[in-house]
Amino acid sequence: MHIDMIKDKIPHKLHEAIAAAGVSELRPAQVKAVDAGLLDGKNLLVCTPTASGKTLIAELAAVSAILNRRGKAVYVVPLKALASEKHNDFKKRYGSFLKVALSIGDFDSSDSYLADYDLIICTAEKLDSLIRHHAPWIMSVAVIIIDEIHLLNDPGRGPTLEILITMLRQMLPKAQLLGLSATIGNPKELADWLGAGLVMDSWRPVKLHQGVYREGVIRFKK
Repeated sequence: MHIDMIKDKIPHKLHEAIAAAGVSELRPAQVKAVDAGLLDGKNLLVCTPTASGKTLIAELAAVSAILNRRGKAVYVVPLKALASEKHNDFKKRYGSFLKVALSIGDFDSSDSYLADYDLIICTAEKLDSLIRHHAPWIMSVAVIIIDEIHLLNDPGRGPTLEILITMLRQMLPKAQLLGLSATIGNPKELADWLGAGLVMDSWRPVKLHQGVYREGVIRFKK
């Protein structure tokens, strides 16, 4: 699907930014997400391979909500390094018309300055801290993106992420929730728990080959 096919469904500035980034065609998972109600505010769990276009799915929902004045967007990632990477990418693409913030630091602060920002990238632990410090701007969040949501099953980060999602759903029942992951063992059950539609696709930009390396030779599975 060419991006012009959704031109009337997304803000003009978003369409221009995507086109300027060299995106002309939507990938299969992106088309499925749009068809599943991505641009209509539907909750979605997106389970597709690495580099299949999950981040753009999140961007379409987040930036549309911000430009349509529905509210802020929060992009939650598991690692500070990944948060910094996303912040740099989003600021480069959308910084000319959106205020993009990175919040990964002091857990003893409500970061009141974030009230002036549109798109906020943070870790799950930081967002959990912001909620517990009663950051007032949280109530103006319209889109919540949980990247690497399969970490719900991680013994270390899982409990914090589960509690965070539960609190957010109670606090912001009208906010759109997007879960992104390349690998989930029970996607249907997780989608049901999230109250979300399930988007699954196996397309990947580079074909994956399976093989065995031994004594300097790789034998690929036919």
